[in-house]
Amino acid sequence: MNLAKAQGLGNDFLLMAREASPPDAPGFARRVCDRHLGIGADGLILYSLSASGALMQLFNADGGEAEISGNGLRCLSAFLVSKEWLGAEFTVETGAGPRAVQVRNIRGRKYRIETDLGRPILGSHEIPVELHPAREPVIDLAVEAAGRRLAVTCTSMGNPHCALFLDAPADDSLVALLGPALEHHPLFPRRTNVEFVTVVSPGELRVRFWERGVGATRSSGTGAASAAVAAAISGRAQRSVRVLCDGGVMTVDWPEGGSVRQGGEAEVLFEAEWVLGQ
Repeated sequence: MNLAKAQGLGNDFLLMAREASPPDAPGFARRVCDRHLGIGADGLILYSLSASGALMQLFNADGGEAEISGNGLRCLSAFLVSKEWLGAEFTVETGAGPRAVQVRNIRGRKYRIETDLGRPILGSHEIPVELHPAREPVIDLAVEAAGRRLAVTCTSMGNPHCALFLDAPADDSLVALLGPALEHHPLFPRRTNVEFVTVVSPGELRVRFWERGVGATRSSGTGAASAAVAAAISGRAQRSVRVLCDGGVMTVDWPEGGSVRQGGEAEVLFEAEWVLGQ
């Protein structure tokens, strides 16, 4: 079975043609994404070409299927362009709907990719967040997790997110404590991704991430977009920001009434043959 590996600001993915994938894709994802017993990655993407570009199906490292990943979308786009299977502009069908991309080569197999991530979802029922009555938007919602009282702002980019605003960047111990507690909180019936956000200035955010089904990651595309949306709707930042992640910088633009546009890099690392069974 042939696999490729790519990374977007340290968020890494394995890419495999859908027709070559084994019957138990979740189990295979757990196997190959294991960083000690497999190749190692935050997720496995199954892809196929389509009339408009490509289709992708994402399995997180724990084998759970996710609707979308912004970095995974960029990694797949970079790979497809590097193989010269697609041109510089196309659409990728994700579990959250179609997402248009523009791909520009930087050097070698490193690319800059601009993505239209669509309009953010702000209603509690659609995110989803278990609130009765429903709310839209969900700003600074009081939550108890890991023995602490917190305030989270909830959004969705096709997958659920909650942002926790902090005066200083979260350290590893805080991410490890609050990340899983919020991911599995009863408020979130489909679990949630978690962003730890510090507003550096109206145009700049410092964000760390806990991803649903993965854990702490060096960056997150939809997480960076959701952090920017959460900062905008809560009046903490403007609608065009730089997002500083552990793995690098992304740009996010969200014009009034429009779609979220995101820019960031992705790099194709290698292609290999998986010789073991599932």
